[in-house]
Amino acid sequence: MNIKDYFAGKKGTGVLATADGQGRVNAAIYATPHFMADGSLAFVMRERLTYANLQENAYATYLFRAEGPRYKGVRLFLKKVAEEADQELIKEMSRRHLSPEEDVALGPKHLVCFKIEKALELVGDGEVGQ
Repeated sequence: MNIKDYFAGKKGTGVLATADGQGRVNAAIYATPHFMADGSLAFVMRERLTYANLQENAYATYLFRAEGPRYKGVRLFLKKVAEEADQELIKEMSRRHLSPEEDVALGPKHLVCFKIEKALELVGDGEVGQ
């Protein structure tokens, strides 16, 4: 299974977990990832704890539980490879529709790109194709 194809049209809940330089862990709800032309995946994020952790530690895990019965989904083991500050691109990729004033009040946004180092099924140790 191709990861990009897996997420096409899927609904569910995603959690992005990061840790700071001392290993203190954080987890936050995140929408499904954006897939970039170079094969990386990306998340739009504000300057909060997840973003701060990624400045100290490039590794993260994204867990996605698909809607429906049973525990179906994927776990993606990620490494940060780039960060984009192009606000037009970020605006284009943003899924929340806020007024310009509301958006500015919530603080700056960044597009953080990752390569997938490993992809596993949500339950068990079965690998998922990339």
